Amino acid sequence: MMMIFGMFVFSIPTATYQSLQRSTSWNHASNNRFGSMPAYQYVGKGEDTITLDGSIVPEFGQQLSITALRVMGDTGKSFPLIAGNGKIYGMWKLDEVKETQTYFYEDGLPKKVEFSLKLTKTQTAGVLVGNVLGNMVGNVL
Repeated sequence: MMMIFGMFVFSIPTATYQSLQRSTSWNHASNNRFGSMPAYQYVGKGEDTITLDGSIVPEFGQQLSITALRVMGDTGKSFPLIAGNGKIYGMWKLDEVKETQTYFYEDGLPKKVEFSLKLTKTQTAGVLVGNVLGNMVGNVL
C-alpha cells in the first residue's frame, strides 16, 4: 500500500501515483503606508494542497479506480489521508480528477490511463488523531 484516502487504497491493483506535489500557503494582510513599503500582518494559515499524478495499466490496475474516486468526490466530504509508512496527513477533500486515456485496444479500451488528483486539506492531523482516539475511548467506555 502506498497511501490510503478514505477507503481508497493506492496500490498496484488499484492505481499508483508516480509523483506527489504538496503546496502550503500562509495569509498576510497588507496595510499600505504613506512613503514607505506596505506593512504585513500574519492572519493565519492558507490552503494546503496535494497533487497526485499517476497511471493505471490494465495488466495491473483497474480503470474502475478512477470511477471510485469520482464517487468519493461526489459526496463533498473530507476523508483521512494516510501514507503507507503510517504518516497521518489529516482530513482532505477531493477537488479535481483529471484523466487521460491513451494507446487503445481494438475494442476501444485504453492500454494506459494517466490521472491527476487535487486534494485540499480541511483539518489538521492533530484534530484527526484526537477525533479517532476520542471515538475509540468513547466506544470502549
